[in-house]
Amino acid sequence: MLDHTDPAGAGGTAVTSLARWVAPVTTGLALVGTGVSAYLTIDHYAETDLLVCGEGGSVDCGAVTTSAQSMLLGIPVALLGLLWFAAMVGMCLPAAWSAASPLVHQARMAAAVAGMGFVLWLIYAELIIVGAICLWCTVAHVVAFGLFSVIVMTARELPVAGRWVG
Repeated sequence: MLDHTDPAGAGGTAVTSLARWVAPVTTGLALVGTGVSAYLTIDHYAETDLLVCGEGGSVDCGAVTTSAQSMLLGIPVALLGLLWFAAMVGMCLPAAWSAASPLVHQARMAAAVAGMGFVLWLIYAELIIVGAICLWCTVAHVVAFGLFSVIVMTARELPVAGRWVG
């Protein structure tokens, strides 16, 4: 456990008692998500199909990544995922986890909740609207869920508006 003994933050140091695995695991998950989203983004802009994924039937990456639901306000969902995961990398670095400012922790939580909400919409779109799933998208969804889970499970250990919850 990381254990800093200045709970009020009077000395300007970060205060937390997180397990040592939290920062490396969340950073690793965010990096994996960044890689998968980068691959999907590159495929979106490529002139040829680069996806290594089945086509036809219930697993059809092409049907999912070229559907109307693969864009949001003219922006590819893959690019939005890439931007989200890249932001999560920054918010999951060890320095961010040990930040004294509750704003860092609140931003990470808000981003995790927003990301998970969007993932739930995308899963609905794949299963109900498109009628197919993309395995690469599913990897990104599972990684986002992993990030969300760890962030929510550790929320009690982090500062909120100048006080400690845990």
